[in-house]
Amino acid sequence: MPSTTNESAPADTTVGALRADGHLQRPVKAEIRHNLLERLRSGRSRFPGIVGFDDTVLPHLERALLAGHDMVLLGERGQGKTRLIRTLVGLLDEWTPVVAGCEINDHPYAPVCVRCRRLAAELGEELPVGWRHRDERFGEKLATPDTSVGDLIGDVDPIKVAEGRTLGDPETVHFGLVPRTNRGIFAINELPDLAERIQVALLNVLEERDVQIRGYALRLPLDVLLVASANPEDYTNRGRIITPLKDRFGAEIRTHYPLALEDELDLIRQEAALAELDAQVPDHLLEVVARFTRLVRDSNAVDTRSGVSARFAIAGAETIAAGAVRRAALTGEREAVARVCDLPAVVPTLMGKVEFEVSEEGREQEVLEHLLRRATAETYRRTLGAADLSGLLEKFDAGDSVESGELVPATELLRRIGQVPGLAKLVQRLGMSGESPGQAAAALEFALEGLFLTRRLSKDVSQGGADGTATYRT
Repeated sequence: MPSTTNESAPADTTVGALRADGHLQRPVKAEIRHNLLERLRSGRSRFPGIVGFDDTVLPHLERALLAGHDMVLLGERGQGKTRLIRTLVGLLDEWTPVVAGCEINDHPYAPVCVRCRRLAAELGEELPVGWRHRDERFGEKLATPDTSVGDLIGDVDPIKVAEGRTLGDPETVHFGLVPRTNRGIFAINELPDLAERIQVALLNVLEERDVQIRGYALRLPLDVLLVASANPEDYTNRGRIITPLKDRFGAEIRTHYPLALEDELDLIRQEAALAELDAQVPDHLLEVVARFTRLVRDSNAVDTRSGVSARFAIAGAETIAAGAVRRAALTGEREAVARVCDLPAVVPTLMGKVEFEVSEEGREQEVLEHLLRRATAETYRRTLGAADLSGLLEKFDAGDSVESGELVPATELLRRIGQVPGLAKLVQRLGMSGESPGQAAAALEFALEGLFLTRRLSKDVSQGGADGTATYRT
């Protein structure tokens, strides 16, 4: 996690100065509880960047934090579990004192490791104090089958032994990730993927708050909030989680995909790197992507156990924007504005993000193309279904046709269509200003596609190459 450490750390450099300033020692869970209550009372955002969980997941999370529970977030892939875990860092104090140079962040008032206890006895009130920013008090590990006890808890350091220390010396231990996150938050993603013998090693951390390393019985009262994520299918007694470990988590919190279309849209707008691509993606196209995602998620052709990640919609929006940028670069357009012609590229790009039922093997592209057309039609009915498009339809009454395509510039498309009565109102209904050729072309092409999908126009699509063309006619 990137650090945002700044120069505003407190000035106290010894434990004596820390006491003189009236610093109070608090366990990490009490610290989080205090800061969460302050935010609840003040109405400040508790979990910035989290969309769609306000009335469902977050109340359960807040209760678990206030109760001081270690917890597991259960949900399918792409439901924001890791993002939510990382926001917990914001509930820590900005700065916290530690014994300077301590590997496990001992508090100067009550050091627990052998080194720091020895220094405290020798130096007394002159024990040196360092400061750690909240971003440095977060540890994270993706559980993989090759994760070892040494990775999480620790192991004997052969270099320290080679320096002359005996194997019985506790200072020969090289601490793992969990002890090094002492007095902070440690997250394990996809917990059931840990081998069972590694899960056993976490039992003492959760229950006894100590660690055991290669025969050492080190009494280290670790002060850690442990948060894990898991797939509900795996997090069962019949799955890959051992029952004693499951019992030691205080709370299980279920996550979900966005329940409302507007939440899906907010998530796309927040996460998609559209500004970095320097492209405009009109709201009606973002809505198509959001509806497409929800249709895929609900489709009987898709394996519901694997889920359809929120990254599916985000990557779709970025693909559309990239198509507009590519067109502008190849045709010399002054601005990149996404259009309906950029939508088909979404299907091959996103196909690998979806796991289909076995019965649908060989029909994957066909299924996604059908759902994309449905999403486009639903968006058209909501936005332009009641609009007066007679002025546009008149262009085709005499048997004329309009050819569009991914490499047709906006100005050329407008020239081919000609003057359309009511264009300003059409653009306005789609939430655009219409001040640029790109926006006007995006509105008109969406109207043409909607008329085709509602069977008021026909469309011929060329099959050759990646930059196909579409010809609209009556």
